[in-house]
Amino acid sequence: MTDPLDMNLGAVVVAEPDPLLFATVSGAHLYGFPSRDSDVDLRGVHLLSVEELLGMREPDETRSRMWDRDGVEMDLVTHDVRKFARLMLRRNGYVLEQLLSPLVVHTSEAHRELIDLAPGVLTSHHAHHYRGFANTQWRLFEKTGELKPLLYTFRALLTGIHLMRSGEVQAHLPTLLEEVDAPGRLPGLIAAKAEAEHGAAGVDLEAVRAEVDALHAVLDEARTASRLPDEPTVYGALSDLVVRVRLDR
Repeated sequence: MTDPLDMNLGAVVVAEPDPLLFATVSGAHLYGFPSRDSDVDLRGVHLLSVEELLGMREPDETRSRMWDRDGVEMDLVTHDVRKFARLMLRRNGYVLEQLLSPLVVHTSEAHRELIDLAPGVLTSHHAHHYRGFANTQWRLFEKTGELKPLLYTFRALLTGIHLMRSGEVQAHLPTLLEEVDAPGRLPGLIAAKAEAEHGAAGVDLEAVRAEVDALHAVLDEARTASRLPDEPTVYGALSDLVVRVRLDR
């Protein structure tokens, strides 16, 4: 099974047309259930120049490229720092998971500053993000019967519950199983996922539906009881950071 941190991915950073503030590993490797044939999902932030933003051409606020490296599919998506900061303020748990991923390919002082500001964008409304993501993955599971979207469903719900209770973004499913009450079938499903990226789940649909519904109810309860604020508290600090790193480029 590929360990992305053993792949010497520094060349990926050098090849980008604009400086990267950070690049981390997301997806199944971050979530703790990569399979033998999982691709490597790299996510990060690039820094457009002032000229690119002010000129006549539409700036590349989001860039995406895919390629094959030694038989492993690589996928890199980056946002300009201003767009990324706006996504942070929009109750988007996905970008926070990328920012806070412990699987770091490239970092910088600006990355560390963004990490320090991350707690100030967390709100009780992030529960809606994780509920929505879980619902999307559940519909995909119902359609395909595949294990991957089922694990993504459970992972999203457990991350949302943990966030509401603790104020911490934790995307690693095996760790979440130690901290949140979860269906006993999950360790076995994680082990099965390691063998095949698109294997069938092989579970009783109605039994699993009941487990997912129960976790939705727990998420609702956790949101109601959460001490997280209703709105981000670091808008000004994020704005100042975006301006400063742009001018310092």
